[in-house]
Amino acid sequence: MGRTLHAVSALALGLAGCAAAPQLQPPAPIQPDAAARWADPASALSEAPVPAQWWRLFHDDTLGDLQAEAARSNLDLQAAAQRVAESRALLGLAQAARWPQVAAEASQTRSALSAHSPLVRLGAPTTPSSSWTLGLQAGWELDLWGRLRHLGEAAGARLDASAFGMAAARVSVAGEVARTYLLLRGAQAQIAIGQENRRIAAELVRLADSRQRNGVATRQDAAAARASLADIEARQSQRLQQRDNLTNALALLLGMPPGALDARLAGAGMPAMPQRLPVGVPSDLARNRPDILQAEARLRAAVADIGAAQADFYPRIGLAAGIGYQAAELSDLGSWSARRFAIGPTLHLPVFQGGRLVGMLALAEARHRAAGIAYRQTVLGAWHEVSEALTAHRTERARHGQLEAALAQGRVALDVARRAYRQGTADFTSVLVAHRALLAGEAELADCATASALSVVALYRALGGGWSAALQADAATPQEEGP
Repeated sequence: MGRTLHAVSALALGLAGCAAAPQLQPPAPIQPDAAARWADPASALSEAPVPAQWWRLFHDDTLGDLQAEAARSNLDLQAAAQRVAESRALLGLAQAARWPQVAAEASQTRSALSAHSPLVRLGAPTTPSSSWTLGLQAGWELDLWGRLRHLGEAAGARLDASAFGMAAARVSVAGEVARTYLLLRGAQAQIAIGQENRRIAAELVRLADSRQRNGVATRQDAAAARASLADIEARQSQRLQQRDNLTNALALLLGMPPGALDARLAGAGMPAMPQRLPVGVPSDLARNRPDILQAEARLRAAVADIGAAQADFYPRIGLAAGIGYQAAELSDLGSWSARRFAIGPTLHLPVFQGGRLVGMLALAEARHRAAGIAYRQTVLGAWHEVSEALTAHRTERARHGQLEAALAQGRVALDVARRAYRQGTADFTSVLVAHRALLAGEAELADCATASALSVVALYRALGGGWSAALQADAATPQEEGP
């Protein structure tokens, strides 16, 4: 027995020296020239770390409450949590394979030989007999060149990938809640402006009818005023439908039935724009974006799969042992003479697999190359998203200032029209037209305010805001433990 174990060990060590484990070589990081313009004081951007709860920069308690409820009850996050639990269970299975497997057995059989059996012809009896067995069986695969270790590393990397996938889901849900909420507030602001527009249009209809009765206006003027009123009412109906759809979309994000948030979200204004936006530094992007970390974890898993596929070319060596009792009568089962044992090494050497091992290695290498491409694609896409979000934020801030200046001129025009009307040098129509032009400017400014707020949401989604290492602590890879 000792010589056999020594020979098997020597063979294993010799083969283990031939198995070279692959090394992870992630693609070179992408640092575009635009990264130099990451933080711009003129755009209210700072290099302070990206806050996990970036939506609090809007100082809107309702938005903060919605985000907290979505983190608890969003169905996409619940599904992501179950995928993390599944990956953790798979890691436990991979780790269990590296430990000795012990099982207890107990059996009782009663059998008899056939009268035509060769053993009977040699003198064996044909009378029935019983066999009682009780004992333990143990087995352990010696992972000398890392097949099981690589499988465990792959399972651990996939657990990391699922945890980062849950973090990416957090970023997506937080961004979608904020985006839908801001769109809802923008729709409500447009509804308020539309109500004022309708009031002015109705006043114009009454004025046109009065002027037509007095012979100072034509029927065409009255018809045009009524057409304008009908157009405003049609647009208002569309805005009301948009408001209801956005409210229901928020309810869905929170796992609630339609209409559950109608009363709660009625009658509030657009949150104030943050004065300063902490965006971190460019080098932090790869650490802040969970989808980049997820792609890197999948790349690690692909490398470990190559190591496991390479180890499959070498023999598997294990130790098997068994101890227990076996007797023909139950009363003899515990006696010293009924004891039995077996111990020895096992060797599994793949001689011919029909190309299966070569195919599995080629498959693992192809998946590794695909994971590397996916990693580069994810990083490049992240830079593009950040660049577009920064451009949109700067553009909307500049546009907001220009529209505010235009709105100030519109107020001046309305004051002039009112003064002329009071002095008798202009009729009331000019006042109503000036007021309507002012409301159109307010509507465009409200749209710009919504777009500016949405650019902040897009920026923090691109930066990976909405999660932190603390939020992911529960999904961290557990330490290896015994069975």
